[in-house]
Amino acid sequence: MATNKFVTVATVKERFNLTNYTPDLNLEDSQVTVADVNRPALQLHGFYEHFEPSRIQVIGNVETAYLAKKSDKEKAESFAKLFSYDIPCVIYCRDEKPEDVILQEAAKAKIPVLGTDRATSEFMSALIYSLNMDFAPYTTIHGVLVDVYGEGLLITGESGIGKSEAALELIRRGHRLVSDDVVEIRRPNNERLYGRAPSITQYLIELRGIGIIDVKSLYGVEAVKDEQRIDLVIKLEDWSKEKEYDRLGMTDEYMNILGIDVTCHSLPIRPGRNLAIICEAAAVNHRQKKMGYNAAEELYRRVQNNING
Repeated sequence: MATNKFVTVATVKERFNLTNYTPDLNLEDSQVTVADVNRPALQLHGFYEHFEPSRIQVIGNVETAYLAKKSDKEKAESFAKLFSYDIPCVIYCRDEKPEDVILQEAAKAKIPVLGTDRATSEFMSALIYSLNMDFAPYTTIHGVLVDVYGEGLLITGESGIGKSEAALELIRRGHRLVSDDVVEIRRPNNERLYGRAPSITQYLIELRGIGIIDVKSLYGVEAVKDEQRIDLVIKLEDWSKEKEYDRLGMTDEYMNILGIDVTCHSLPIRPGRNLAIICEAAAVNHRQKKMGYNAAEELYRRVQNNING
């Protein structure tokens, strides 16, 4: 599906450390607008029905073996036809090298030709994942994202309620900061959400009364993480005597982010509560539920057994 977003071929080259076989072309002028890629085996044989020219074209062993049986004239004709479509670029895998006749056609059509030594399927998987993240539905949320025992914990709440302080204590307890204040969230598929920090605030935390601290410099690289899947939301709110809070956890609440329901716990704040320890417990409990054990259901089972016994 086409989008208004794009990634330049120059970005793809740098991201995957590709070899550029057409150095005279400006890679910034070529744009990738879809996450899908294509292996043009049928197209090199002349079949162009249902061909999607907006996709990156990836050439592997099969295509190279097929081309090896063609004459230079036939190769030139095949690629002249392929390059007549406005494709973003062609990428050779497994350290295969494009022949001069192919590069000449690429130069005429101004289509970049790149290369990598990575296996075709593995490279295509990595490329599709990377482009999916680029073109995924996107939003920002005011909050803090921390990796707690491998669970992505998104802490939300009103400004000044203590989100950053809770994150700092979690970092001191060995967990990892992903983002403070603003979390950029992407949905690369219909099942998962991933969050990261804006580049301008990456690895930084704002603490009222102290200012900005650099977590990476103070606590080391093991205290930060570039990206994390979002598994659980903790919503901090002021304690209210009038509100009834869930004490058993028999039913889950959810926050909808980009069309995906994420388990959400409302955590009332009052003096004496250690937020970091509660967040740790929430993350571990959520992980335990995913593994098939629910403490609330176990309590209910014991009560029922006691009543019936």
